[in-house]
Amino acid sequence: MGPELRHLRYLIAVAEHGNFTRAAEDLRISQPTLSQQIKQLERVVGVQLLDRSGRSVRLTDAGEVYTRHARRALRELAAADRAVLDVADLSRGHLRLATTPTFTAYLIGPLAQGLHTRYPGITLEVREMTQDRIEASLLADELDLGIAFAGSHPPGIVATALFTETLSLVVTAQRTGSRGERPLPVRELADQQLALLSSDFATRGHIDSYFADHHVSPPIAVEANSIQALTEIVRRTGLLATVLPDAITDDHFHLTPIPVDPPLPTRVATLLRRESGYESAAARAFTRLAHDLVRERGYAPA
Repeated sequence: MGPELRHLRYLIAVAEHGNFTRAAEDLRISQPTLSQQIKQLERVVGVQLLDRSGRSVRLTDAGEVYTRHARRALRELAAADRAVLDVADLSRGHLRLATTPTFTAYLIGPLAQGLHTRYPGITLEVREMTQDRIEASLLADELDLGIAFAGSHPPGIVATALFTETLSLVVTAQRTGSRGERPLPVRELADQQLALLSSDFATRGHIDSYFADHHVSPPIAVEANSIQALTEIVRRTGLLATVLPDAITDDHFHLTPIPVDPPLPTRVATLLRRESGYESAAARAFTRLAHDLVRERGYAPA
């Protein structure tokens, strides 16, 4: 008789916790039951999988190999379950999506609205995380899709270009006056007080590099780790400006983008997925929706 699925889950839990007691608490079973089940698994496979001799429990060499395959098997079974539940007519379904922080401010809302309008039976789970975590979660089959930026991606990740994100100086609409859309020379930013994203954001690195390249050091009056906070601060102060993707102003009518000369950096927004992963009908529908939406909103092509 071969190992059962619970044996694989129990082994992975012990490996992750390095401790039978904590693993048992996480699994909500007793510690003696967990120990017995692991011993039963070791008898079935005919090899010792765990080294219990130290202060913490760790995988043996054989256990490392076995656990790696066990994780893969559980991922594939989970994908099989989703495939069985997947409905091609999109009357129901579930989509696991992650995005880097700036997209939350202007892209996720319209995408969620569009998905719910077109396919009300599809539930959407959205997480915000860094790009490297998105890619790791895709490879671990913890996500269906990610929205991030083009660049170097790990093997097994497929990136599809969506649009080119443009950064601009963002100010209150009242400050534009007769300037219209004429670019602002970068040297004129030397005395402009700014409210910028904190260094936690990759966007801030691009902004700092741009200022350094053009030998200008605008005074930074506010740093924040929230785009919503920045837009509210700019709106309320009236005198501060920020640097954000100009698409953010699409839904903030009190704000307007001013292009800068030379132009601020651009980045290509992409949809990420796992190359060998099962692509559900919900994921395919979301991909079509994303391309339709960026085209309707007039975002710059990738």
